[in-house]
Amino acid sequence: MSDKEKILKTLSSLLETGILTVNDVKKELTTNLKFKKDSIVNKLNLVSREEFEILKKLVETQDAKIKKLLKKTKKAKKS
Repeated sequence: MSDKEKILKTLSSLLETGILTVNDVKKELTTNLKFKKDSIVNKLNLVSREEFEILKKLVETQDAKIKKLLKKTKKAKKS
């Protein structure tokens, strides 16, 4: 018997005996899913939207400067 089957069998037997209600199961699943979501988000080291926008502007500025420098070096080599 797999772990999933054992869990389902245990839950069904608890529901049959009235120890657990559907709301209890719902609350437990919701809590577990929120915990799992928070765990995944923390592992990803996500940044805020504001930080992302600031870094995006910095990269765009640096990219423009690099392109200008490349154009200048190409012109200097042709001369």
